[in-house]
Amino acid sequence: QVNLVESGGALVQPGGSLRLSCAASGIAFSTYFMKWYRQAPGKQREQVAVITRSARTSYPDDVRGRFTISRDNDKNIVELQMNSLKPEDTAVYYCNAHRESPAGDYWGQGTQVTVSS
Repeated sequence: QVNLVESGGALVQPGGSLRLSCAASGIAFSTYFMKWYRQAPGKQREQVAVITRSARTSYPDDVRGRFTISRDNDKNIVELQMNSLKPEDTAVYYCNAHRESPAGDYWGQGTQVTVSS
């Protein structure tokens, strides 16, 4: 059974920081691309960070320089460090494990991040 369990979501003031964590089990973690997505109310889910099997990272423009994704293949954990948070970062954040061959695509249940004063 595959499980992705996110943690670390919270209410934080603008300019603050949070560190999200996603613990994976039931998959060959090191063979997966690991991604973080977010979904704000009334909006489509969007990718905010990806880390490849070789730990190369990629971010969209609106979070680049503020968010950092990392992975620990020994602990089967992927983390998202979020700094200089803005109200527009408010969303449910989801962890995703993705592999093309053999195919695999798994999601966590999400963790709420709210940025508000």
